[in-house]
Amino acid sequence: MSNLFKKLLWIDTETTGTDPSKHGIIQLAALMEIGGEVVDSFNLKFQPHQDAAIDQSALDVTGTTMADLANRAQSNDAYFEFLRWIGKHIDKYDKADKAYPAGYNAKFDFEFLQAWAYAHGNKYGFGSYHNWRMQDPLAILYVMDAIGTISLPDYKLGTACAHYGIQINAHDALSDVGAARTLYNILIGR
Repeated sequence: MSNLFKKLLWIDTETTGTDPSKHGIIQLAALMEIGGEVVDSFNLKFQPHQDAAIDQSALDVTGTTMADLANRAQSNDAYFEFLRWIGKHIDKYDKADKAYPAGYNAKFDFEFLQAWAYAHGNKYGFGSYHNWRMQDPLAILYVMDAIGTISLPDYKLGTACAHYGIQINAHDALSDVGAARTLYNILIGR
């Protein structure tokens, strides 16, 4: 791959609902891409942060039970584990060392990531690790739809992956983030 490609921080979350102001993360997967190559991955299932609302319908999507959640790591432990992981790749104090946030419908996941940081007392969130120039295959698909080069019945990740022959175990964050990156590479011709 070309060295022209900068750092991309691929993120996918599984959550207890759709509102980052009240729901929590229960699985976080990330890929650190540098120079077009994935150099490291992160994947952890854990309990939602304290006082997070839990919608049963969201748990049903991921096949998670309340008993599953009770046996997982605490959110606080997961948060600090993720901070250690991301800190291996990005110097939060170096303005030139930031990743491009990336993912399928990336805004959703990065809003949850920010809310998760706030829930753990970090008033700055994760803005010290990435810029805000999101790389999102969903946005590319929307452009392709608008110009008439693609028309899918819906633009869920699973539907887009099926269209392009990409294997995915939908609603598992690690599978989703890998599929999103593969889809992105196909769409940009890389």
